[in-house]
Amino acid sequence: MSTVEQKIEFERHVKQNMKKAYFSALGILRDHDLAMEASQSAFVKAYKSFGTFDKTKNFFTWYYKILRNNCLNIIRDNKKLVHEDSNNYLEYTFEENDLNQNIENREIYELTKKEISNLETTDREVLILREFEGYSYEEISEMMQIPIGTVMSKIYYARKKIAKRIGAYLK
Repeated sequence: MSTVEQKIEFERHVKQNMKKAYFSALGILRDHDLAMEASQSAFVKAYKSFGTFDKTKNFFTWYYKILRNNCLNIIRDNKKLVHEDSNNYLEYTFEENDLNQNIENREIYELTKKEISNLETTDREVLILREFEGYSYEEISEMMQIPIGTVMSKIYYARKKIAKRIGAYLK
């Protein structure tokens, strides 16, 4: 494949995955500016090593490893990262026909956002990849380079923590 063809293929991948990359970084970092920076610099790193990408594999799975390492480096370098107002990876809409139900749903939604933000980074990450991004356990295992059993366990316990905290609120 020529350099021009490689560049065109990479640009196609970027266009297809730009939004997903940003929201994945946002889910880890919880900060808009840092998520933008992390996803953009990960694309630059991915471009530099695009020749090593196995075209038979999923591009985002390969790219996510680069993105995740960028995010973890940012967290390591910025120990003060606690931005609770950037939970844009959760999107929810409300119908206007039942105000009381909508208020209750909004309260549960806000509580759920808060509880997801309070999870440890890797727990939050696996939960977002599974529940909001729709990745399989196998894909998450490959993306995060951890055993599938660990993925399943982290998701189970993250769900359990959130359910316990929300359940206490609903009583």
